[in-house]
Amino acid sequence: MQTTPSEALTALSTIRDYIRWAASRFTQAKICFGHGTVTALDEAAALVLHTIHQPYDLSDAYLDTVLAPGERQAVAGIIDRRINERIPAAYLTHEALFAGLSFYVDERVLVPRSPIAELIEQRFSPWVEEDQVERILDLCTGSACIAIACASAFPEALVDAVDLSGDALAVAEINVKNHQLSDSVTLYRSNLFDELPAVQYDVIVSNPPYVGLDEWENLPEEFLAEPDMGFKGGQTGLDIVLRILVDADDYLTGQGILIVEVGSSAQTLQDTFPDVPFYWLDFERGGDGVLLLTAEQVHHYHELFLSALN
Repeated sequence: MQTTPSEALTALSTIRDYIRWAASRFTQAKICFGHGTVTALDEAAALVLHTIHQPYDLSDAYLDTVLAPGERQAVAGIIDRRINERIPAAYLTHEALFAGLSFYVDERVLVPRSPIAELIEQRFSPWVEEDQVERILDLCTGSACIAIACASAFPEALVDAVDLSGDALAVAEINVKNHQLSDSVTLYRSNLFDELPAVQYDVIVSNPPYVGLDEWENLPEEFLAEPDMGFKGGQTGLDIVLRILVDADDYLTGQGILIVEVGSSAQTLQDTFPDVPFYWLDFERGGDGVLLLTAEQVHHYHELFLSALN
């Protein structure tokens, strides 16, 4: 018989007990993961450790520590909310990890989870020379996790971060201040490139809305708890992606690169442009649907991209 939250307060005692119990409840409830964790056990550990104010990499030696009554009640409560409300765990903790950094998040932004984090940690090697990167543009920045991670990886570079949502930019501003990067990260409220200054970038990176209508209507509840503006990419999922492919031509330096996550719309994009040699990046930690084009390729295929947009 499954232990209820109130019974858990007396039947369980250690951190390990509560992680195991929470994972069992998550599995039984068939909740959906994909917002930074991929298994019930990982999600349980993240929520339990955050709730008792312990680091996510807490040593195993401390997992048999007995929780105080107040801690047990707090853990049981947050696990119960995760199951009953079906919202991402990051909205309960107001924290998400991305590229090894901690970010404040709430329901105004998507939960950071892009595999682009791995590229930033590698400083976009071998595609650019690290010491040659002076300006970076993050389109559809949301929480500003990509922009801030870029600024941390390239401390000498200037980073512009763009979003159309005022709510998202309010969260982005919190994160820029928390990471003390106001001198290197500039936020713009803009419809993609529209309000940007006339400058060129060594790296343009974007995780834009790319979910097609049919896919959107069948997403699990946890994803529907996020702002739909961050998902919807039109009927095919490519409306915003196409605009980025077209307009990036004016904003890349001669040796620049364009990186765009298109996720589940990758095959649709490749089918739309069968002759374009998109480089589909591989990731050691999982994830796919991220393309890379050089500035030369963006320019070469500009008219083709423009014809599809029109």
